[in-house]
Parts: sequence; C-alpha cells; structure tokens
Amino acid sequence: MHNRVFIAAAFAAAATALPAQQAVQQKHDPTPEEWRADLKALMAGLEKLHANMYHATKRASFDSAVADLDARIPSLQRNEIIAGMMRIVAMVGDGHTNIYPSRDSVIAFHQLPVVFYFFKDGMFVRAADSAHADLVGSRVVAIGDATIDAAYERAKPYIGRDNEMGAKFWAPFLLAMPEMLNAMNLSPSPDSARFEVEKDGKRRTVWLSAAGLVRMTPADTDMSWWHRAGWTDARDLSASPDPLWLRVKPDSILWWYTVIPGTRTGYAQINQVRNGTNESFEDFSTRLLKFTDTAKIDRLVLDLRLNRGGNGALLKPLERGLLKRPSINKPGHFFILMGRSTWSAAQFFLNDMSEFSDAIFVGEPSGSRGNSYGDSRQIKLPNSGITARASIYYWQDWNPTDTRPWIAPDVPAELSFADYRADRDPALSAAEKFVAGPALVGRTK
Repeated sequence: MHNRVFIAAAFAAAATALPAQQAVQQKHDPTPEEWRADLKALMAGLEKLHANMYHATKRASFDSAVADLDARIPSLQRNEIIAGMMRIVAMVGDGHTNIYPSRDSVIAFHQLPVVFYFFKDGMFVRAADSAHADLVGSRVVAIGDATIDAAYERAKPYIGRDNEMGAKFWAPFLLAMPEMLNAMNLSPSPDSARFEVEKDGKRRTVWLSAAGLVRMTPADTDMSWWHRAGWTDARDLSASPDPLWLRVKPDSILWWYTVIPGTRTGYAQINQVRNGTNESFEDFSTRLLKFTDTAKIDRLVLDLRLNRGGNGALLKPLERGLLKRPSINKPGHFFILMGRSTWSAAQFFLNDMSEFSDAIFVGEPSGSRGNSYGDSRQIKLPNSGITARASIYYWQDWNPTDTRPWIAPDVPAELSFADYRADRDPALSAAEKFVAGPALVGRTK
C-alpha cells in the first residue's frame, strides 16, 4: 500500500483550540459587541488552525462577508448571527471545517416534529412524532414561498462540505430547524414554519412548530436513521423486517458480519473506523478476513453507508488482507456499498480500494474525494461558547491534478422513498444480482 500524503499547517501539531480562557461560556446572551468579538475570534482561529484557509475562497471575499455580518449584528437575532457565522465558515470549502447546530449543544436550536430525507424521488417526511404521524410519507413540495429545490439551494451555503453529497446529507437537518429556516428567509418566525406537502395525490399546507432541541449527531457514524421513541418512521408501516443496513444501532455495534441466508454472499457492515471498547479494529479485521476464508462464500459485500470516519491509520490490516485474498478480490466477487454518509476515514478506504482492488462500488457517490482537508480542531468562541471546527491537514490520495468531486459508483443504486417504506435495499440487491461481464483484456475494436 502506498503511504497517504498529508500537508499540515506549520502550527498544527501544537494547536488544538484557542486558549482555554476564551472557551468559557457566559451566562447571558452576548451583546452586539461581544458577538463582534466572537466573530473576530472565529476568523483568527480559522486563520491560525486551518491548513490552507483560502484554498476555495479568496481572502477579499471573506473580508467582505465578515464586514457585512459585523455591520448587521446589532439588528440581527441570535439565530441570524449564528447562521451568518455558519455561512462564513462554510466559505472555507471543506467538510471538516464547519459550525453545525447538531454538533454543538450550546447553539441550542430546535427541531420541527419531523425528519426529512432527500430520496431519489424528492425530499420526504421520513419520520414524525405521534402528533404528526399523518405526515409520514408526504413529499415536501415547498417551504414558505420557496420550492423545495430553491430551499435546498438556500441551505447549501451554510454547510461545510467536500462535495454535493455532503450538502445532500446535511441539508435535511437544517431544513427541519425553525431557527435556520428563519435565517434563510424561508419562514417569518424562528419557532415555526409553513410547508406544502403532497401525499396520495393530495396537497395541503401545514404549519409546524418547534418540538424540542435538535438531537446531537455523533462524529463518526450516521445515527439519523435510528428509531425515536414515540415517533413513527415510514418503515414502521411495512410488515417486512428492517433491511440489513438498518438492523443494528451503529454507535453501539461498530462492525459485524453474516452470511445472507440462502446465498453464498458474505455481508459486513463497518459503521466506524476506530477501536472498540472490547475489540480493536485490527482484531475485528482479522476476524472478518478469517470469515471470508472459512464461511464458504463466493462474494463479499462491505457496507460503508453509515460510516462517517474515525482513524484512517487503522485501515491498513483490513486493506492488505482483502487484497491478498484472490477468491474475493476479483471482478464480480467484491462489492463496496457507499453513499453520501461515506466520508472522512471511510473515504480513505474507498480511495485505496479503488486504486488497488477489483471491488465494485455500488450505491451513491461518496461524501468526499481523494484530495481533501480534514482532521479538524475546535475553536471555542469566548462569549457565546459556540464551537467551530477547522481542518488542519491536507490529505492527498489522488494525483494533484485529479479534480473528481467523489468516487462514483460503478453500479448506481439510489434509495427511493418507496424502497425505504417497503424495507427494500436496492444497493444490496444490485450487489447480489451483479454478474461480471467478459474481461476487456485482448478485446479489439
């Protein structure tokens, strides 16, 4: 395996955050001057920590955006100031540099009583609390006076991302926060919003109000699909069992494998790249490789759709082991399921497998790319206590001239709402049904 190249800012080894005395959250809402001080501290922290803050946006554009927000702070509400900071941080242009309300409880934004997701056929209400269960399965047509496509475009500038798939992942979170909808001029109020939805061929308008604080999202796995107590999820309405990729809680079961009943297909789900409490990632890799040797399988499906990263340095034993197994590492016998949540250290795995293995990639484009910024460090703002993050390394897996935004699937298999509601998994089905074509070697025109 090649050695992954990274470029770090000169200070990065010693710098992890702004000085501790600046990280003390105050008991009162910041005054306009305190917000301005936070904005200044935010920019100082980004410049100090980021490996290359101006890689995507020129300094003059930052200066203009900061001056504009600074001038408007006295006339803005708290949620608008925070959204303004989110937008400035997102201008840096990478997914590890961000301010996310669902990663910082100090922000204390609220969630509407619904969960949205961008499926193949549109944004749907995927789940809702008991009082709004009738909305489950509705396609969202508009938010306020904006079409859903226009609302998505308004949300994107607030999202730190490596590519468009990162925006598709995060936008449904923001579009379910009334404070963000208000800041994006999609709602006149920071505590409620108007939606136009369609279900069973009928359209209606509904007003939704805040229903509790935003749930925090873990860093290294996608927990957004997990059932909420007292809520109805679209897949609850199906008589079929949950699909394999949604059967275990990914923050407690980091990885697992099985033989799909009635087949010779091995299925392994890797939800995070890190050592567990009772088993190291290397020991799990050893078990998985032994499984491929002894379980009498003729194809292996690795599912990384919930994997948002971890420690990429742990990947080598698994990667080397897979590459040394010719019974699995050959066309039509090794599949990797990926999507918008496959990001960070999981992207490292995709990069190596795309270069060295015969794996077939199935699903959606990945959430990152081969050359990207990462390994974020926190910036604690002194008056509001809000946390921003900045990437301190540049990871170079691809040729410096390679500008692909992601790894594209060899076999596209995007999830539709009908698939989800019926507990179908088009990506796994595509891997199970795949038949390798004839080799191109020796073929003439």
